Amino acid sequence: MTFSLRSMTKLALVAALAGSAGACTLSAHGRLRGPAFVVVEEPPPPPRRTVVTVRPGFIWIEGHHRWDGGRYVWQDGYYERQRANQVYNPGRWERRGRGHVWVEGSWRGGNRERGRRQVRDHRDGH
Repeated sequence: MTFSLRSMTKLALVAALAGSAGACTLSAHGRLRGPAFVVVEEPPPPPRRTVVTVRPGFIWIEGHHRWDGGRYVWQDGYYERQRANQVYNPGRWERRGRGHVWVEGSWRGGNRERGRRQVRDHRDGH
């Protein structure tokens, strides 16, 4: 998670008020910018091998290990409908500093993406 100095100051103020307020109820709202992530020191296990059946109009999103409750848990893969003129960038574990961070897969537009899986809408006749 990324927080600005301003939002961190607000959070500290809310925490200080909550600690000294006794029976007072406080509420706050805000918006996080950017994706939330967890840094895990232990590297993830190797991905499981999966036999995938081709399904016209869909792509297979590979399963992966996710960090849950202090341990890695396998998250099964799934089919997702293709998106016209979009490429899918698969999710991956990245080494960052002394830890590992899961980067969620995402769709991107255009054919300029290099080394990415090109996905076309099966309804366009190509």
